[in-house]
Amino acid sequence: MLPETWTILRILEWTTAYFKSHHLEQPRAGAEILLAHALGVGRVDLYVQYDRSLEVEELGLFKGLIRRRIQREPVAYIVGKKEFWSMDLKVTPDVLIPRPETETLVEAALKIIRAKPGQAPMKMLDLGTGSGAIVLAMASERPDQSFYAVDRSEKALAVAQYNAQTHELDEAITFLQGNWFDPVRDRKRYFDVIVSNPPYIASHEFEDLPPEITQYEPREALEGGADGLDEIRLIIKHASDHLVPGGWLLFEIGHDQWVAVDGLISAAKTYGDWTVIKDYSGHDRVVKAKTTNNNN
Repeated sequence: MLPETWTILRILEWTTAYFKSHHLEQPRAGAEILLAHALGVGRVDLYVQYDRSLEVEELGLFKGLIRRRIQREPVAYIVGKKEFWSMDLKVTPDVLIPRPETETLVEAALKIIRAKPGQAPMKMLDLGTGSGAIVLAMASERPDQSFYAVDRSEKALAVAQYNAQTHELDEAITFLQGNWFDPVRDRKRYFDVIVSNPPYIASHEFEDLPPEITQYEPREALEGGADGLDEIRLIIKHASDHLVPGGWLLFEIGHDQWVAVDGLISAAKTYGDWTVIKDYSGHDRVVKAKTTNNNN
């Protein structure tokens, strides 16, 4: 597959071209991340040592990573981590790979979660936490507040708890296993903010997604029923039961779902103020809805 002698720079160039020929997204970045992982160095070190020749063992390890990527396995799963909110998070096929657009949700939540001198900490709930990306990002910025994270998958929760321990945030977050609101049934009118990145891909659209998604990421974390709104309906319906009057619900949606979601929130009649926030690509991405002050 490869000649016997390869410098770091040369193998990066070859791998980038090879990935391009297989129509892989971000071929250069993928090559750099995989090679840095194989060599046990940072990406910047690849350019500091660009003329260093690879050892036979290093070359063999890197070949194996290339083969996995050509099979469309996501880079994040190959190296076992993904950066989100400037934190390296462990990821496995048991959890969704955090996306940059989800940082829009974190930013919106942080504008609400502000410490108020003399008042009790605000209470936040992350539904379907997966790797813990959202709740960890919030807790890292607001460590003096109170956070809860729910996921029905025991394996996903194990990943989230590992990430919390790694970033020394485990004492700030209570992790609960169960389906959506089931683990917090006894916490009515308890939370100030509820956030979620729920499944919102329509069933008929799922198979049209890239193989990196359909073949490797957990389908239950992505597919949201016939129109993609099954879980969003559930969240809109029940979130107000667990939010304090004037509390906020924030969740991610697909770029073309705002009109339908707007109708769902209006029909619920438990929210008095809501809007949609665009991500950095200009797409509708995060819905923010405030419960009415007379929430019963």
